[in-house]
Amino acid sequence: MSKPSALGNVIIEAARKAGRSLARDFGEVEYLQVAKKGPADFVSNADHRAEDIIYEHLTKARPGYGFVMEERGIVEGSDKTNRFIVDPLDGTLNFLHGQPHYAVSIALEREGKLFSGVVYDVAKNEIFWAETGRGAWLGQRKLRVAGRKKLEESVVATGTPWIGKAEEYHSRFAAEISIMTRSVAGIRRYGSAALDLAWVAAGRFDGFWESHLNPWDIAAGMILVREAGGVTSEINGGDVLETGSILACNADLHPQIERILRMAGKNTPNVD
Repeated sequence: MSKPSALGNVIIEAARKAGRSLARDFGEVEYLQVAKKGPADFVSNADHRAEDIIYEHLTKARPGYGFVMEERGIVEGSDKTNRFIVDPLDGTLNFLHGQPHYAVSIALEREGKLFSGVVYDVAKNEIFWAETGRGAWLGQRKLRVAGRKKLEESVVATGTPWIGKAEEYHSRFAAEISIMTRSVAGIRRYGSAALDLAWVAAGRFDGFWESHLNPWDIAAGMILVREAGGVTSEINGGDVLETGSILACNADLHPQIERILRMAGKNTPNVD
């Protein structure tokens, strides 16, 4: 059994602290102040409280590290080689509708590469963590991506474009779903990219794809998948954290799913 490094424990404790705050707010969700950032894009004072907790804990433990945070944005640090990528509440829409499927997601990027990540499923009290060279873990259980090789036996997850997105995004997704539903055993849409990726790492999903996400949605989940023996790539061959378009699965399924997604892309306008 591997144990987190001292830094890994710092990140886990930050996620747990934020999770305790979110759990309290989840019990009083009808009383939260909610603001609308855009069509179907919401933020509550629960998000802000959780982010404040994470920021305070991590800046105290690692002064000088930079941040990329969903609500604060980019916070430059004196240490230019390390920065945390933080989503204090991934699955906000679930949270605000009383659905217990949401997470805290924290990653550390070191010298431009993802180094460690934690995804905390608050409702289930599951801590997924990974560090470069230490593997991916759910608590004390080592994780491994599912070993299925046939797409027709696989269950994959995705996210859907919502109101306010350009029509081309909806058209591209419709083309992807049209082909994918004919190719896999099942498709799931649970509303938290961080947890979708953690579940790929844990073998609960065989794969996950989604486009136009933010770095804080996927950074921690990416290192979980990689350290669990999986593959993450940008759907069209670019940089995942720059475009937010990601495919995650095992090495056998990767070319099969990639072929479907690129086939769908050929039949719709280029929106990337």
